[in-house]
Amino acid sequence: MWIDFNKLPDQARVWVYQANRPLSDDEVSETQQALQSALAQWAAHGQPLLASAKVVANRFVVVAVDEGYNLPSGCSIDSSVRTLQAIGQQVSHNNGPVDFFDRSAALQTADGTVQAVSLPDIKGAVTAGSLTPNTLVYNTLVKTKAEFEANWTIRAADSWLKRYFKNVAA
Repeated sequence: MWIDFNKLPDQARVWVYQANRPLSDDEVSETQQALQSALAQWAAHGQPLLASAKVVANRFVVVAVDEGYNLPSGCSIDSSVRTLQAIGQQVSHNNGPVDFFDRSAALQTADGTVQAVSLPDIKGAVTAGSLTPNTLVYNTLVKTKAEFEANWTIRAADSWLKRYFKNVAA
């Protein structure tokens, strides 16, 4: 069952999916509509799940479920992954398909946009000074709605990227 994201409890379980490119406003709208339709019918072992999703910064899909209502199963989580794969193919207008499973580091630029740095390029970005311990990064590893709201952007030194700064003062 679909619920407004803001009405989910703070302990709602969250998954963040990162697109490989920015989405146009039309693609965001289309993605939101497809997610709402899919999550309205999302279930685990025949039990409806109370869920929501939203697109953030034209780059991330945040899916959340109230585990206090019903617990998602492995099969239901797998179905949400397949749904995102299908949506990525559906919204592939003139900009090419969308891959919501991008694993690049996502940095917040000074103007608030997202800059993706591929995993092989992270060391070079640190060396060049474009990725510093104080660079804000999008924390795609959040686990709950409360954590998403409190720690969506964090310093790179406080993220999984901290290992790249071992020889750099934070």
